[in-house]
Amino acid sequence: MSTEPVIGQEPLIDRERFRDLLREAARPRYRGQVERVSGVVLEAVGVPAAIGELCRIERGPLGILDAEVVGFRGDRTLLMPLGDLAGVAPGQVVRALERSLQVEATNAMLGRLLDGFGRPIDAGPALTDVKARPVRAAAPAPLDREPVREPLETGVRAIDALATLGKGQRLGIFAGAGVGKSTLLGQITRHTAADVVVVCLVGERGREVREVMEDVLGPGRRARSVIVAATSDRSPLERLTAPWVAMAIAEHFRDQGLDVLCVIDSITRFALAAREVGLAAGEPPTVRGFPPSFFAAVPRLVERMGRTKKGSITGLLTVLLEGDDQNDPVADTLRGLLDGHLELSRDLARAGHFPAIDVLASLSRLMPKVVDRPHAIAANRVRELLAVWREGKDLVEIGAYRPGTNPRLDAALERLPVIDAFLRQSDEDTTSFDEMLEMLLLVAGTDADTNNRGGAR
Repeated sequence: MSTEPVIGQEPLIDRERFRDLLREAARPRYRGQVERVSGVVLEAVGVPAAIGELCRIERGPLGILDAEVVGFRGDRTLLMPLGDLAGVAPGQVVRALERSLQVEATNAMLGRLLDGFGRPIDAGPALTDVKARPVRAAAPAPLDREPVREPLETGVRAIDALATLGKGQRLGIFAGAGVGKSTLLGQITRHTAADVVVVCLVGERGREVREVMEDVLGPGRRARSVIVAATSDRSPLERLTAPWVAMAIAEHFRDQGLDVLCVIDSITRFALAAREVGLAAGEPPTVRGFPPSFFAAVPRLVERMGRTKKGSITGLLTVLLEGDDQNDPVADTLRGLLDGHLELSRDLARAGHFPAIDVLASLSRLMPKVVDRPHAIAANRVRELLAVWREGKDLVEIGAYRPGTNPRLDAALERLPVIDAFLRQSDEDTTSFDEMLEMLLLVAGTDADTNNRGGAR
């Protein structure tokens, strides 16, 4: 049978595609080699690659190992491997891949467990219908952002009532170890009204990954969630990359018009990974040994969250305070970047008060823009009563206060039991936004004023 093309039909060979293949084949390929290994960093010579570019190391029988360019030292290229250094030896071939790290995003990620580079590690089927997205993408332009005007329901009364979260807001949870941070996160992720939840676990213990999948998220929410886990035994680069991968996945769902809740637990361990990578690459240490690159990277990560014309990414970032130190440099940096913070109190946790949110020390900067006037008035009234109680607490507890001396303190003492009951909530309990608002107005004693104004949500 003749293979000659018929006049009027398409040619058998796509000429443009053929030319592209020829250009690709004719392009010079630069090959270098491993010179030495210094700690967790590889030093290679003869590899003209840029910062953030991927390189491939050929380890012979052990297969290939990808690494990312993190710096330079003279004529040597510093590489941080994406996996184990086992089998790496001097003289092995290093080839630049001429691309940065990407994640293959797809809706099939829902319900799956991924490693810090976005690869499935749950023994499930291969991901299908994938679309490559750059891990370190740019944040939306300022004028492409939509204002945050709509509340995001969490089911936690203390948050929804007194530190209301908006869709597209960035909120930090600041807590020491053992104060109930993980339990609070679980309560939020199970009961949130967000369409999709992306959870990023950085530096956590391996056993906690299964707990997050089975206990924290639960079977109902897990089907609408993606978990990115880089446990404490993984390489520093994987722990550093995991939040960027989670952000790229969150952007994939946001661009479909969905409201995404992105939880990063914790930014502190992300900072520690940045310190390991930065110091290994030769960066000068600054405050508490953190390199300058960390303080430059955090704003780029946080600014990718927010609300756009397509959808929203609401960020919950946890900060682990070492020794409950409020002056921790990581905490200071995050407070200046976020749209609010929740402070968890060790004293409340010891008293069995859950969630252990210190209402007076917590703040949502966008709350005035996402709640109506009756809600704002009631929340301010509850805060005022708690502040008055805190000022007069010592006098009351030692029996030195006489009722009637301070009318404001008398009102606080009268309302304190119902306020305390309102703020306490078991981790399995959830309250809808409308139910919470009704309870808040009753607790604050402003329900009559609200009815007179006729302003209910």
